[in-house]
Amino acid sequence: MSLFPRFTQEVSPLFRLLDDYDRQTLRNLNQKVRSFSPKFDVKELKDSYELHGEFPGIDQKDINIEWTDSNTLSISGRHETVKEEGTRPQGFIEEGEAKEHYHKPTVEDEGQSSTQVAQKESQEVSKNEESGTKYWVTERSVGEFHRSFSFPARIDQDNVKASLKNGILSIVVPKAKAPSPRKINIE
Repeated sequence: MSLFPRFTQEVSPLFRLLDDYDRQTLRNLNQKVRSFSPKFDVKELKDSYELHGEFPGIDQKDINIEWTDSNTLSISGRHETVKEEGTRPQGFIEEGEAKEHYHKPTVEDEGQSSTQVAQKESQEVSKNEESGTKYWVTERSVGEFHRSFSFPARIDQDNVKASLKNGILSIVVPKAKAPSPRKINIE
C-alpha cells in the first residue's frame, strides 16, 4: 500500500498536450525560416571545372553567382512557391479512425429522401471549403539557399559562363593559364 495515490494516468494527457504544443511551435518556426541546399555535380576537365546543379522551378533572376575571393565561387538565392488551394476528400482515414461521414450503400425508393441527403452533403463540403486549406505533404524545396565552391587551381574569373536550362544550372569555370617565365631586361 502506498501513501500517495498513483495519478500518472491522470497527468499523462497533460504531458502529451505540452509535448504536442512544443512540436507544433517548433514546426511553425521551421516553416518560417526554411532553407535548402541544391545538389551539385562538380567535375574537373583538362582546362576547366564544370558545375551542374539542380534548381527545379527556380527562375534565373532568383539565383546569384559571385566570386567571394580569387578561388571561391558562391551561389545563393531564394525560392518561393505559390501554394495551390485544395481540400481533403470526404471520408479520409487518418490514424486508423474514419472521419466524420462516409457513404454507405443504400437502396431508396423515393426521390425526396435522396435529394435531402445530397443537399446535406453539399452543405458539409461548403463548410470544409470555408474552413481553409490543409496540406497533406509539403516536400518541395523552398526558402533560401547558399553553396560555395573553392577551386584548388588558379581560375580565369573573367571567362566564367553560366546557363540555366530545364532546371539545371551549368557553370563552366576555366582554369587560368600558368604564368610563363619571362625574361626582364636590365636597362
